[in-house]
Amino acid sequence: MPELFSERLVRAAQAVVVTLCVGSLSACVVAPYRGYGGYGGGAYGQPVPLVAQPQPGGPYDQPAVIVDIAPPAPYVEVIPVLPFLGALWIGGYWGWQGGRHYWVPGRYERSRAGYGWNPHGWVQQGGRWHSYGGGWVRR
Repeated sequence: MPELFSERLVRAAQAVVVTLCVGSLSACVVAPYRGYGGYGGGAYGQPVPLVAQPQPGGPYDQPAVIVDIAPPAPYVEVIPVLPFLGALWIGGYWGWQGGRHYWVPGRYERSRAGYGWNPHGWVQQGGRWHSYGGGWVRR
């Protein structure tokens, strides 16, 4: 009888362990949130790859920063749900401070009639990297 009891106990413990292992492996599936389009040319429902190139014209023609270190590969941001009608997604970008690059996350802003968003971006010129700040420019 003691052998039967210990055998049942071992089988029950094994069943619990297997159940916990299977449950922990299948319970959580991480999937990207369905985002919304922004200025970066992404289709609605698709993440926007943030490879911003500054657009000529307006007060943002002059580089804000010139450095010798290339910015890291751009992030792909998953755009959150629209917080209000008419919101425009402004994608994140690599900034420069304290001798290194840092990520500035994207955000929503209200659209401005008669203006378009000129994105932040980095351009390589003459072996150096030039940062152009983003901002609203008259169309």
